[in-house]
Amino acid sequence: MGRPGAAAIAMALGLLLFAVASAGAITLRAGDIVIVANGGFTPQALPRDRDAPIVLYGGGRLSTKSGSLPPILKTITIEFDRHGSLQTAGLPKCSYGRLVATTTKQARKLCPGAVVGRGFGKAVVKFPEQGPVPASSPITLFNGPRRHGNATVLAHAHLDYPGPTTFIVGVEIERIDKGVYGYRTEARIPKIAGGYGHPISGRLRIGRKWTHRGRRRSYVNARCATGHLRARGHFAFQGGTRLTGTFFRPCRVRR
Repeated sequence: MGRPGAAAIAMALGLLLFAVASAGAITLRAGDIVIVANGGFTPQALPRDRDAPIVLYGGGRLSTKSGSLPPILKTITIEFDRHGSLQTAGLPKCSYGRLVATTTKQARKLCPGAVVGRGFGKAVVKFPEQGPVPASSPITLFNGPRRHGNATVLAHAHLDYPGPTTFIVGVEIERIDKGVYGYRTEARIPKIAGGYGHPISGRLRIGRKWTHRGRRRSYVNARCATGHLRARGHFAFQGGTRLTGTFFRPCRVRR
């Protein structure tokens, strides 16, 4: 799907949001690698026996205890609490073809009804014998075409360094039946700047409401069946380091 540099940064750190949204502030460590993240969802008061609209928000930052650039993040796999749901009925879709070679402003103008999230991603590009150069971009998440019967999102970003380039990453939101988990996403992060780009941070806010067939709909929904929502994240880095964390975020029953 094109050259997904900055969008990969956003999805790598932004998908961490989904875990963070069930976690509050957390710190994960593996060897020299440190992930610090924070976030949540609103409202925290939810029905016990039916799903209600929520908005997810948060972000994460990669660093190292030694102060060096973190190793390249290769994949993020997130499993989400089954006491939630994703609605897309009547929500407009955007396609990869419409987003090719567009700036952020152009992309949002082309598919305004399909926007389900916005954020920002940062990275550092370090070429041999050169100093580190920061790179960043606004991020837009669009409701994408279904894949294998599952909903997808398309993450869009546009960078002017090292040259004007549009990046697009597609992520499938897979339904699963795995104990307390009911959804799964996996973001495979391609090489950024020929393998010299290091994801550093990202933030996202995800939520969308619309009307379909006379009913109000919400993209992200949840219930408070157990007093908390949880997510489990698996992070794989270049060189073989893996980091896993299970995250909890309390909720209360709305009366």
